[in-house]
Amino acid sequence: MTIINPIKRELLKNALVTIADNALVMVTRTARTANVKNSMDFSSAICDAAGSLAAQGMAVPVHLGVVMPALKGCTDFFGDDIAEGDVLASNDPYSGCSHLNDIFTFKPIYVDGKRVAYVSLVLHHTDLGGRVAGGNAADSQEIFEEGLRIPPVKLRDAGRDNAAIFGIIASNSRVPDRVIGDLRAQLAALDEAGREVEAIAREMGPDVFGAYLADLIRHAEDLTRASILSLPDGTTEFEEWNDDDGAGNGPIRLHCRLTKRGDEIEVDYSGTQDDTGGAVHCNWEFTVSCTYAALRTVLAEEIPNNAGLYAPIKVIGRPGSFVSVQFPAAVGSRGQIGFRLRSIVLGALAKLLPERMPACAGGSEFAIVASGLQKTPGGADRRFLHLEFHNNTGLGGGPDSDGQDAGPYCIGNLANVPVELIESENPIRVERYEFIPNSGGDGQFRGALGLRRDYRFLTDAVRVQVRSDRYTSKPWGIFGGGPGAGGKLMANPGTEKEQALPSKFIRNFDAGDVLSVAMAAAGGYGPAEKRDPAAIESDIRQGKMTVDHAKRVYGYTAKADKEDAA
Repeated sequence: MTIINPIKRELLKNALVTIADNALVMVTRTARTANVKNSMDFSSAICDAAGSLAAQGMAVPVHLGVVMPALKGCTDFFGDDIAEGDVLASNDPYSGCSHLNDIFTFKPIYVDGKRVAYVSLVLHHTDLGGRVAGGNAADSQEIFEEGLRIPPVKLRDAGRDNAAIFGIIASNSRVPDRVIGDLRAQLAALDEAGREVEAIAREMGPDVFGAYLADLIRHAEDLTRASILSLPDGTTEFEEWNDDDGAGNGPIRLHCRLTKRGDEIEVDYSGTQDDTGGAVHCNWEFTVSCTYAALRTVLAEEIPNNAGLYAPIKVIGRPGSFVSVQFPAAVGSRGQIGFRLRSIVLGALAKLLPERMPACAGGSEFAIVASGLQKTPGGADRRFLHLEFHNNTGLGGGPDSDGQDAGPYCIGNLANVPVELIESENPIRVERYEFIPNSGGDGQFRGALGLRRDYRFLTDAVRVQVRSDRYTSKPWGIFGGGPGAGGKLMANPGTEKEQALPSKFIRNFDAGDVLSVAMAAAGGYGPAEKRDPAAIESDIRQGKMTVDHAKRVYGYTAKADKEDAA
């Protein structure tokens, strides 16, 4: 029996997290697409020999709750046919993954013939075919419309690349050089992480290493239960409405019932309405992962992010509901509802923990794919494909501060795509990227402002697909705070060709056309009459609020001797 040294356990935990983080750094240095190397839409993890999550990198939180079911889908398929040098892969939502763009890869690690761990990387790959570039069309009805579905396969078999699988992936992408480049970066980082984990396991010995991983997971569960125990008992309910399902039906009712009892939490989505179609709904594994990520925000920071964190959390739902869709439903745009699930869980927590929780974060769950042909310097046509996610615009107002404008929040954690990069790689000019004045939810502490981004297309026949929401279901305020301004999409604003657009669409734009995107702002906290006049004046000085808005909403009167405020 291995005697656990808690200091050694802590050192091992930090070493594993560092290995996972280093894998992500390697990906950013070697990947080809902006969504991976700049937005950092990827995640890394280390699992024990049985497939339980033992450590994760600083990545996209909603990926990590899907790692274990995705790995289980692979190990269930291959059974005993897993050996040293293999790399297992899948993107199949109906084998435990989340949506087709996310390719999960797993490398088993061995010491002296004994499997001691798996290292894992998941990347959002830009294009794997389908009826629309990028594979995220909100109106798809079946997964067969969304692109290449990869069941559990061996991307590498006994150390040799599976050329047939690489060929299939390349043949099913509009930008194969970039997708295969990202896949090579994924495998290289997986190899490096594997070598580092193997070295630690070899030094400790396979049995001792396994005992420490098991204890690390048990320790995380103990800390999680202690953290949950410190929260007040109670049952709360919260509901939200999605504008539509992406296919013309809506609004969609989403509901959760959260019960905290002792050292456990239960989240029940059974009150959510039945699935109606489209592709913005979730498979169950992704719903559970989003729930874990939302609850993580109120638990102690020192808890290791591994399977032990999930053990005291129970998530319940109905198969066939909007958050537990069944085969062969399309799920390419499932991120949109995933972010909404975060808001619902945090809304329920705000009732349970009113002194700690902020209002609803901003964001229209906006995603854009723009694809077409552009001329190379030699005169040939080249396919371009711009993929970008703006899932948040900032935090809601909180108990003691305004929401952070353009700040990240739990679940998303994606980085901004620089304007310069967009323009250098695509025939697109970004003509506006700015805060929208007066848009943040009013209150004692206002919500983060919405963002506006205008794209001018510089070539004809650009096929654009957009997924967004929060036109009518605006980010909510709490305790007297107002909602954030809703989202809005316009084509060619301020011209005779101006046209209001729906929140989800697929259409062509020609050279000179402009797509103007206004993303929803965050909700406010507390009644507006309690807002500090100094905060109002600061907003006015920075152009975040107009004097007229300050007068109308807050009763503000500019003093004649304060020229900067007037």
